[in-house]
Amino acid sequence: MLGYMYILCATTVRLLHNEGRGNAMKAIGYARVSTDGQVVEGVSLEAQQARIRAWCEVNGFELVSLHVDAGFSGCRSDNRPGLQEALLVACKNKAALVVYSLSRLARSTKDAIAISERLAKSGADLVSLSERIDTTSAAGKMIFRMLAVLAEFERDQIAERTKGALSHMRTQGKRISGRIPYGYDLSPDGHTLVPSLAEQEGLRFMLAHSAAGNGRRKIAAALTAKNFSTKTGAPWSPQAVGSILRRENISRPIAAHDAA
Repeated sequence: MLGYMYILCATTVRLLHNEGRGNAMKAIGYARVSTDGQVVEGVSLEAQQARIRAWCEVNGFELVSLHVDAGFSGCRSDNRPGLQEALLVACKNKAALVVYSLSRLARSTKDAIAISERLAKSGADLVSLSERIDTTSAAGKMIFRMLAVLAEFERDQIAERTKGALSHMRTQGKRISGRIPYGYDLSPDGHTLVPSLAEQEGLRFMLAHSAAGNGRRKIAAALTAKNFSTKTGAPWSPQAVGSILRRENISRPIAAHDAA
């Protein structure tokens, strides 16, 4: 359904055209991948840059510069040097900021709209190739906002499904990360977690003290006094205690056969 709405919205938006823009139309390109974005999303920096260059050539735009953020998350826009430079140059030249897709530009509706409005105030435009969006018309602005909301909705759905899947894996005693959680050891199959008798005792100790109203700092000191070892052998800290308590209280009850 979401894919259909994307297509429906995208087909209603007119493409940027040459009429009334003279012969000096300028474009600023921007590409981004997060740390694992190239692998997960399959859109490399090189592929994004190639699409941007091709669009500029076909539509008669002069590509003034192309800016890149490699290894940056799209959750925030203010901490990406490549994006900030691209926006600065686009606004200065009243150019079109060209991106491969909205997800490369921003992950939140708030940021995407703020970027669009900043460009508009300077007489610059926004072009997203995947969604075929431009912001040179009222209809284009409306569709942009709709797609920005849909993109954020889709991201939230993925996060929700991932959280649910991880929670289910925890209840099944499955390993979900590179770290083995305190209270458990890895079984020979390399996937299933099995209770560690010594660490399960430490978990019961933590939960009992927490239920009694003791704070994380006091619990950490008590664990040290009782000679309970951390998983890594490092000293107990309030942060480590808090992390373990949140995990255990929320999603992974202490093994029934180890309960006192």
